[in-house]
Amino acid sequence: MAKSSSNKDVKHQAQKLGGKAYEKELRKLHVELVKLQEWVVAKGLKVCIVFEGRDGAGKGGTIKAITERVSPRVFRVVALPAPTEREKTQMYAQRYLGHMPSAGEVVIFDRSWYNRAGVERVMGFCTEEQADKFLAVVPLFEKMMVDSGILLLKYWLEVSPEEQTRRLQDRINDGRKLWKLSPMDLKSYTRWDDYTRARDAMFVASDSSWAPWFMAHSNDKRRARLNIISHLLKHIPYQDITGEQVAKLPKRGKIGKYKAVAYPFKMVDQRF
Repeated sequence: MAKSSSNKDVKHQAQKLGGKAYEKELRKLHVELVKLQEWVVAKGLKVCIVFEGRDGAGKGGTIKAITERVSPRVFRVVALPAPTEREKTQMYAQRYLGHMPSAGEVVIFDRSWYNRAGVERVMGFCTEEQADKFLAVVPLFEKMMVDSGILLLKYWLEVSPEEQTRRLQDRINDGRKLWKLSPMDLKSYTRWDDYTRARDAMFVASDSSWAPWFMAHSNDKRRARLNIISHLLKHIPYQDITGEQVAKLPKRGKIGKYKAVAYPFKMVDQRF
């Protein structure tokens, strides 16, 4: 029986989710995310969501799926560039502290302080000693976050080497996606095993009871997005208060009392 169930799961994952089914389920989840948003604002919750994973694993697309129907004033995405020379001299976590959520905010980190355990370690931007010290301290750092009232969720997106190759090659071939492919992506592409080793060390050190890691297989990006959104909705308790806030539109009032000025507007060409 166990073998049959396993085969069924493999077959399920092999069949990629179609566009119509995906949009149908995503629409339902977007409604729930709006309910979550209103609850977060009303109750002053502080939510922090961390996305890590291999290059091409689909972090950006997942974050976009989460945020495309909610308010950017509540759901704030943080994607920090490489540290400046000044930031390199600061305490490592210092550049992240100013981006932590205040009451009524959901902050999503598109890569985070775990850069030190991943890309910095693998690409030689920090020493092994610095990486080890980071891994020793990060559980305490996250305990401080949680104890301050922050709801912390950490997701790792995992993709197969074959699917990663296909996606990175697609970025080269598609002019709309070239901006997604950095010189660092090309350098790190050759270091699959090094990233696996760094990932495993990171999990062992920082998969704590107060800030556990959750892994999502993302060879099928659509399934991964739906699964992650469903998961975070289950892990942030909320209630639907949207019905209390929605009212009928008021009467507009009479139109036409004011006559618009015949101003020579510069019009956009109607090419389409």
